[in-house]
Amino acid sequence: MPHTHPDSDPRVCVGQFAGAHGVRGQMRLRSFTAEREAAISYGPIEDETGQRRFKLRPVGQAKDMLVVTVEGVSDRDAAQALTGVKLYVPRAALPEIDDEDEYYQADLIGCAVLDPDGESLGEVKAVHDFGAGEMLEITTKGAATRLLPFTRAVVPVVDIAGRRITVDLPVEIVGEASKPDQDGAA
Repeated sequence: MPHTHPDSDPRVCVGQFAGAHGVRGQMRLRSFTAEREAAISYGPIEDETGQRRFKLRPVGQAKDMLVVTVEGVSDRDAAQALTGVKLYVPRAALPEIDDEDEYYQADLIGCAVLDPDGESLGEVKAVHDFGAGEMLEITTKGAATRLLPFTRAVVPVVDIAGRRITVDLPVEIVGEASKPDQDGAA
């Protein structure tokens, strides 16, 4: 699922250059799309700043990544210099989703976060995947941020049309404030 870019003109991160492949300027591309090749099929691809555009052409695969040529990149050093650059497309370039239980992560950004009683907990700032599963970054009251596991147990309701999600915070996340002290008082 594509990652998000918090921006007023929504863009979606569809991939990231993962390093040079060979000596002729080819690059390994880590795709963040459900179908690997889709990362380069949505039209103009830009870096995070929107200052650089890339024309990519697939030439193969290496393990779980695409191998692409990048227009204007013809040697290993130039390719290696792009390592780590994240690649974005406009949200509007992505196909519409018909299933109400599916959505793009970009659509979560800005959604209100509510507890099961409907009380506001904050707003979704970003969606991250650090390798152990997706996490929601929530901006809470007072501008603090909190990372929550993006699982059905913690986030049982996602209402994209209503621009809100329901979060059922586990005791481990709620913290010490909800636990009784040693004398048994709450």
